[in-house]
Amino acid sequence: MIETVICGILAALTVLMAFRMFYIQRAAKQREELFQIVTENAADMIALVDMKGHRLYNSPAYKRILGYSAPELGETSAFEQIHPDDRLRVLEAAREARESGVGKRLEYRIRHKDGTWRVLESIASTIRDDKGEVAKLVIVNRDITERKRAEEQLEHNSFHDALTSLPNRRLFLDRLQQMFARAQRYPDYQYAVLLLDIDRFKAFNDSMGNAAGDQLIVEFGRRLSTCLRQDDTVARPGSGLQPDHAVSRLGGNEFAVLLDGLSDASDAMRVAQRFQASVAKPFVVNGREVLATASVGIAVSTNAHERVEDLLQEADVAMRRAKGLGGARCEVFDEAMHTSALRRLRLEGELKDAVENSQFRVHYQPVVDLESKRVLGFEALLRWQHPERGLISPAKFLECAEDAGLLVSIGQWLFAEVCRQMRSWQSMDSAMGSLYVSVNLSSRQLADSGLVGNLRSVLQETGMQPAGLRLELNESVAMTNASLTANVISQVRQLGVGVILDGFGTGPSSLRQLRQLSVEALKIDRSLVNELLANRGRGDLVELIITLAHKLGVKAVAEGVETANQLERLRELGCDLGQGHLFSRPLEAKAAQQFVGQQRASGKHAGLA
Repeated sequence: MIETVICGILAALTVLMAFRMFYIQRAAKQREELFQIVTENAADMIALVDMKGHRLYNSPAYKRILGYSAPELGETSAFEQIHPDDRLRVLEAAREARESGVGKRLEYRIRHKDGTWRVLESIASTIRDDKGEVAKLVIVNRDITERKRAEEQLEHNSFHDALTSLPNRRLFLDRLQQMFARAQRYPDYQYAVLLLDIDRFKAFNDSMGNAAGDQLIVEFGRRLSTCLRQDDTVARPGSGLQPDHAVSRLGGNEFAVLLDGLSDASDAMRVAQRFQASVAKPFVVNGREVLATASVGIAVSTNAHERVEDLLQEADVAMRRAKGLGGARCEVFDEAMHTSALRRLRLEGELKDAVENSQFRVHYQPVVDLESKRVLGFEALLRWQHPERGLISPAKFLECAEDAGLLVSIGQWLFAEVCRQMRSWQSMDSAMGSLYVSVNLSSRQLADSGLVGNLRSVLQETGMQPAGLRLELNESVAMTNASLTANVISQVRQLGVGVILDGFGTGPSSLRQLRQLSVEALKIDRSLVNELLANRGRGDLVELIITLAHKLGVKAVAEGVETANQLERLRELGCDLGQGHLFSRPLEAKAAQQFVGQQRASGKHAGLA
């Protein structure tokens, strides 16, 4: 009886065990199926590895992300696919996961099938056996390559110029600060700052366009980079951070160079000379060869420098000195330059005050018919009535006004003032109504998109007849970009305003280009007129210009006529008009009106035209 009961119990236990195994296996199968569903549809790569690092399972995402099929993954070692520089970190993370049972987040690089490197963000979890020991690792890898690239690009953009990819102001200042700190620790350590400015870049950019200017800047930066050692830095600091003091003066067409660890101060000059030689070769811009030069200012570190700004200010002063001497040269800072720079800064400030307080004046120099000596018009000449230094000629302040960005506003004031004056003369004296007045136009004004609109507004507001106004455009400025010049002249002529080509005989004009420009006169440069009698070659050139003007159907005007002999020779050559001290110096408005009245009263100018 007892045996029967025992057998029954055992049979029941066997059935129960069978049912238990059935449910265990079913649950395991369900877990496996769930694991497979999750892993095969997961965007992340999921791997199962044993304690020796052998792959037991890789989700299908490996194929999509790394390019390897399941068989290929089985034939390769996961460890060998990891970037050599990251392997020790990965091994250490796996060891910690085994020992602690907790994985930590880790970034590492792994090789794609095409040979490139992908960046993974990984975290491991453990699977324990029946004894509670870690038997397997489940590793979830997320591909963060694109995110890392975006982060790196943002980091790069924070410290590099967008146009040239050179270090920007922020990175330049950081490296300069490092050199300055090193020099404080090691008195024998010497470095240098070089500031390089592309000469006449504004005129080039205004005439050729911003895209061409950008091309030139990029090629400039590339050439400069080839002249440096690995530890040196060439930067385009006109973009990026906006610090105070002298650094804020750095412009978009300037480059800054840091020379690290000089053996001698003369090393900086040799590097600058290499720069000059490199940029002296023609640049190809928009399919055309153009020549460009650079002015370089050099400041070498000394124990006397107390701030990084001191060195920058000195390099800036030296660079501006190089530009002031004509450009295409290198200058090393000295104390005389410092004094000159202070004067320049003071002049810029005074010019801004002059614009705000209307300190400019206009003088008028008569233009006469050389045969009849009749006054036909005036050239309006700008003067600055300085409250302390008196009357200042434009030769002493126009370049500074252009650097300070004041030239266009000064030019607009000049147009308005001249037109108001002419309208005033005409209202008081009908004889003045037949005269014209010419105003000089700078390269910056020529490139100003608001030029024609401003002229139209001034003519309408003052009521002056357009036929009484002429614009004088220097030949060299006009020919820098003949197509731009032709377009502007065409619009100006549509307003009824005339154009005179000034300084003729010293620029690069061609006959084809001249025919494209609708001008009324060629004004012979005063340097040619001055040597008309003393230099046969110059005399022949003057004769040629007069002949050319007549062939083109325009007037020839001689500027700077000083003597009766010059006047007689010009009349013999058939020159039409002239101006200069022989006839009259530039006059204030009231004196100019009186001059015309006196000439008419004396009978010399009867029948003004």
